[in-house]
Amino acid sequence: MSLKIFLAVLLGTGVGYFFLPATISSSIGIIIDIGLMVLLFFVGMDIGKQKDVFQKIKKMGLRILLVPAAIIAGSIIGSMLAGLLLKMPINEAGAVGAGLGWYTLSSTMLLADGYIELSALAFLSNVFREIMALILIPIIAKYVGKIESLSTAGATAMDTSLPVISASTDPETAIIAFITGVICTTAVPIILPIILKL
Repeated sequence: MSLKIFLAVLLGTGVGYFFLPATISSSIGIIIDIGLMVLLFFVGMDIGKQKDVFQKIKKMGLRILLVPAAIIAGSIIGSMLAGLLLKMPINEAGAVGAGLGWYTLSSTMLLADGYIELSALAFLSNVFREIMALILIPIIAKYVGKIESLSTAGATAMDTSLPVISASTDPETAIIAFITGVICTTAVPIILPIILKL
């Protein structure tokens, strides 16, 4: 599965770079949204087939919130540690990690605050996170654990990574992924400015 995803991204990059006409490239956002909605529709159908999955989620209760909390903490602490190795200010390194894979918002927020180089770094870091998530989710789900595979996705667990999570895990994990993605997405605009001001 991860090889197919990697090849699809590679093929898309090649087509976009060499063959995509300018007239289509201006509409690419709409095409991506439509494709994503179709994928999410089928993920929803797969989840809906499992009649007992919502009862299992209800049984987990508030423990389900530990997954996004761990992802948020791990992302920020990990980026701060990487920042120490790179001799970056710890708050700036933490702000990059606080993007949680949402590259459009995190880079825009940093740019609006006047952090031009940091904005570019956040953009690249979070784009790479999303690409790595698409490649690594099936591997982590198979060899480490289904819930653990959500850690790479971050905010994208509710949208672009959800089809891969659904295909690599089970409907219960897909619902946890969606909830995790919603919480991570909501957390980015709150946490990022706080960390930047440390």
